[in-house]
Amino acid sequence: MSEIESRSTGHRTNAHQTPTYRRLWARRPLFGSSLLLIAGALIAIAPFELPRYANMPGAFTSAGLLFAFLVVLCGAAAYVQPSLSTFFGVGGILFSIASLMGAFSVYSIGTVFGVVGGVLCAVWEPAVESEGEAVTSGEAVGKNMTAADCRTAETDYSDEVIADDTIPRMFEASANRNARRDAQMYKAGIYDRSLVPDVVKEPTDGQFGCISYAKMQDIVHNFAAGFRELGVEDGMRVGMFANTRMEWAQCDFALLAAGGVVTTVYTESSPTQVEYLLSDPGARGVVVENETLLERVLEVEDNLDLEFIVVMDELSEAYGGDNAFTLSDDENGDVAASDGIRDDIYTLAEVHELGASAFDEDAYEQWLVDRSLSDLASLIYTSGTTGRPKGVRLTHANFRANVNQIRRRFAPRPDRDPDVPSLDADATTLSFLPLAHVFERTAGHFVMFASGGTVAYAESADTVSEDIVRVRPTTATSVPRVYERIFDSMREQASESDVKERIFNWAVGVGREYYRVADPGPVLKAKYFVANQLVFSQVKEQMGGNIEFFISGGGSLSKELAELFQGMDLTILEGYGLTETAPVLTVNPPEDPRPGTLGVPLVDVETKFDETVVSDDQREKASGPIGELLVKGPNLTEGYWMNSEATANAFTKDGWFRTGDIVEEADDGYLVYHDRLKQLLVLSTGKNVAPGPIEDAFATSPRVEQIMVLGDDEKFVSALIVPNFENLRDWADREGIDLPADEAAMCDDPRVEQWIRAEVTEKNKQFSKSEKIKKFELVPVEWTPENDLLTPSMKMKRRNILSRFDDAVDSIYGEAEAEKAATSS
Repeated sequence: MSEIESRSTGHRTNAHQTPTYRRLWARRPLFGSSLLLIAGALIAIAPFELPRYANMPGAFTSAGLLFAFLVVLCGAAAYVQPSLSTFFGVGGILFSIASLMGAFSVYSIGTVFGVVGGVLCAVWEPAVESEGEAVTSGEAVGKNMTAADCRTAETDYSDEVIADDTIPRMFEASANRNARRDAQMYKAGIYDRSLVPDVVKEPTDGQFGCISYAKMQDIVHNFAAGFRELGVEDGMRVGMFANTRMEWAQCDFALLAAGGVVTTVYTESSPTQVEYLLSDPGARGVVVENETLLERVLEVEDNLDLEFIVVMDELSEAYGGDNAFTLSDDENGDVAASDGIRDDIYTLAEVHELGASAFDEDAYEQWLVDRSLSDLASLIYTSGTTGRPKGVRLTHANFRANVNQIRRRFAPRPDRDPDVPSLDADATTLSFLPLAHVFERTAGHFVMFASGGTVAYAESADTVSEDIVRVRPTTATSVPRVYERIFDSMREQASESDVKERIFNWAVGVGREYYRVADPGPVLKAKYFVANQLVFSQVKEQMGGNIEFFISGGGSLSKELAELFQGMDLTILEGYGLTETAPVLTVNPPEDPRPGTLGVPLVDVETKFDETVVSDDQREKASGPIGELLVKGPNLTEGYWMNSEATANAFTKDGWFRTGDIVEEADDGYLVYHDRLKQLLVLSTGKNVAPGPIEDAFATSPRVEQIMVLGDDEKFVSALIVPNFENLRDWADREGIDLPADEAAMCDDPRVEQWIRAEVTEKNKQFSKSEKIKKFELVPVEWTPENDLLTPSMKMKRRNILSRFDDAVDSIYGEAEAEKAATSS
C-alpha cells in the first residue's frame, strides 16, 4: 500500500495482490448454481404470493412449480457435475425464460436470477495445467505424490527470498523489496504503547492499524541504534519478556542487527523463573512489556547483572513516567536519559528517540557486515515439561536454513498448480502464539517477513474469534489445543437449538465422508453442496472468509479433527519439529495434505530410526520403519547453553540428534507421530502403550474437555479426565437432572460418571485390549499455563498433573490393588 503511517482498517490490500474480480470469476460455477437455486425458489412462490394470480387455474400453478423444479435441478446439477455446467447453464436460462412467458417469476426477478446464473454456469471453463491437460476444479493436485517427488521439486527451486545471509540481512532485503506493502497490523485500545502517537498512530478503538515495510524498517533502524546507545554490543544477551505484539517483532530484528543475542522469557514465568531465565544466559539487558512484568524483574534484580531495562508501554510516575526522563547531551555530546527516578529504565519510545538521534547508515551497515551466519542469534529455553528448561543455542544459520526450507515447501513454485495455496507477499497471518516459543518465532515471524507478508497481532488467544474476522487472514499458525477449542466453539453455537445441532452434525459427517472418498458421486456432491451452503460457508466467514490453510505444530493433532476441518474446506497442515531444530523438520505439503501424518521432511533434513527402543508388537503393527526419530540438518542446534552433559546426551556418537519421539515412516515417506519416548507407558504385563493416540481420540469429544492417560508400571491403562462442564450442564438441563452447582461435587456425582463412561466406552472400541481405558477419575480443574499444568505452548506437564491429582491416581490404582487383594484372599 502507498501510505507509510498507520491506518485504521480491518482488511489489507496490496498493490500486487491478485485482483478480486479474478477470484470471483474463478468461482462463477458456484455463484451461477446458487443463483439458479434462488431463481427456482422465486419462480415457485410466484403463483402463491402475487394477488393478481390468486384465482389462476391450477394448471398455471403446476406449470410454475415445474419450471421452478427444472431450474433448481439445473443449478444443483451444474454444481455437482462441473464438466456439464455449460449444458445445465443453458437449460437454466431456457427454463427461466419459459417461466417469464407464463408470468411465473415474481416481478421477473426470478427470471433475471435464472438467466444470470445460467450464463455464469454456461461460460464455465475447465482449469488447465501447464502441460495443457484439463482437470476439474475439485481435483486435488499432487495426490499420491511421494516424499522424493516433493523434495526434488523443492531442491530445484530458488527465488529472491532464499539466500545464505543473516536474519538482519534477510529483513533488510525483504523490507527493500516490499517497501510499500503492509508489514504489520496492530490493534487499538489494548496497550498503553509508548510509541503512540509520535512513532505510530493509534487507530480507532478495536480496529487494526497498519504500518508498511518502509515504516517498520525505519523503526527497526532507530531501535538498533538506540540499543547500541544503551550498550548492546556483539554477543550481548538481552531478554525479551513480553506478549506477542508488534513491538516484540521490531525489537527482535533491531537487537539482532545491533549484534545482540535474544533470549526469551514466557510472560507466565514467576519471579523465580524470570531470575533463572535471565541469569542462566547472563543477560545484561531486558525488554519487558509493562509495569507488571517490570516488577517481576525488579523483585529479583539483585541476583541479576542487568545494565538496562526497556519497557514497551508507558511508565507511571513511580517509575519515571510522565516525562520524568528527559533526553539531553552529556559532556561528550552523546545523547542520554537524565533526571529520571532511575537512569537504567527506559520506555521503548525513549530508545527510539535515542536511536533517531544517533542513527548513522554507514554504522548500521557495518553492524550487518560484522554479523556472520555462525553467530549466535538466540537462546530459547525449552518450555520444561520435565525438569528445568535448557537453553537451546540457535545461530543465524540455523534460523536462515529453516526459513529457506519452509519457503521451498510453501512458495508459489512453477511446478505447483496455481489453485494450490502458497505463501507469498499476498499472505496475511494472525499471530497469537508466544513469540518466545520458536514455532511462532520462525513460522509466524521470520518466514512471514522474509516472504513480504503481513503479520497481524491478535489482542490475545481469547480474542482470536473476534480478531480473525477483522483481519481476514489467509493463514495462521497454532497448536492442536486451539483447533480443538475452535471446533468446540462451532459445536457450542450449533447446540443453541436441536435443529441447528442436527444440521451441524449432519453437515460435519457429510464433510468428513466427502473428504475421505476419492471420487464422490453425484449424490454425495449434492449433499456436500447443501452442507456447504447451510454450515461450512458460515464457518469460513467466521474465520474471516480468506483462510487458505492453517498450520498446526507444537503437539499431536487428532486425525479426526484434521479431517473434520478438511471436510469443511479448512485445511490444517500438520507439521513437526523441536526447539533444537529451529524448529520445523517436517510439514504436510499443501498439494497433498494427509491428516494423521506429520508430512514429509523438509529439504536437507536427514532422518533415520532407532528401532531398538520399540517393542516387537509395535514393529509388527507399523507399515514401515518405526523407532526414535534421529535427525541431521543445517537447522539443527550445536547444543545447549553451558550444558555440555545435556548436549552429549542429545546426540549419538556419529552426530545424529535424538528427538525423543517415537515416529513411523509410512507410505511415500510421510511420517506418523506415535508418542514421546519418555511418555510411553510400559504396563506391568510388558505391553507398551502410547498415550498420545488415546488422548487424541477425545479431541473432538463433546463430553471430555481434557484427558491424560496413565498406566506406567501398572496392570492396566487409566485416565484423569476434566469434563466439559458447559456441555454437562446443558445435558443435565435437557434431561431434567438436578446437578450440584460446585464442579468438584459434579465430579463426584455418579450420574456424571456414567455420562463420561459412555464416551470412554465408545472411544475404547477403536483400541486393542491393552490400550483400553479401564478406570478413570474426574477432576474439576482445567489444566492451563496459568496453573502450571500446561506449558506456554499448551503441552501437558504430566509430572505436575500427577502431583496435583495424586489422590485421584491413588484412588484408581489403590482400588485396583484392594480388589486384587480381596480376590486373592
